[in-house]
Amino acid sequence: MSRVGKKIIIVPAAVTITINGTTVTVTGAKGELSWTMPNGIIATLEGADLAITRADESRKLRALHGTNRSLIANMIEGVEKGFVKELEIIGVGFKAIVKGSALDLALGKSHPILHPIPAGLTITVTDNTKVKVEGIDKQVVGQFAAEVRSYYPPEPYKGKGVRYVGEHVRRKEGKSVGR
Repeated sequence: MSRVGKKIIIVPAAVTITINGTTVTVTGAKGELSWTMPNGIIATLEGADLAITRADESRKLRALHGTNRSLIANMIEGVEKGFVKELEIIGVGFKAIVKGSALDLALGKSHPILHPIPAGLTITVTDNTKVKVEGIDKQVVGQFAAEVRSYYPPEPYKGKGVRYVGEHVRRKEGKSVGR
């Protein structure tokens, strides 16, 4: 049996779980998320314990067992606490501004980059260089942060670019004049 899949999820008191066939709906203080599990993956709620099991030992269901357990555990954590990704922009003249429902990035290109903000995310920009992405869906938060970072990933020579807070960028030595 899957090591991750067989772990019981303890549901906090502030979170409500509704199971309707293969659809699991999680409601908490920050919002509501829903997930439809594939056929053969079964969720059972007993008191404050949520167990995810599989119908048989087929290769496909064994692969999906732990994944679905992790997705539901992340949904519970998201509606209870939320998820946060922090980015920092390093470079002369590089900055970010929230304009309506888009993030306006000035990253040294000939044009500003307008990246649309998905529904359910809260974007906060401080000091024009620190971007904080908050939301209840872990996948949406991570995807948005990765897309913003992909516009100008940190480069190894001067360290300029968009990076996660705390990310270490290995620096390289520039050209050396040799004879």
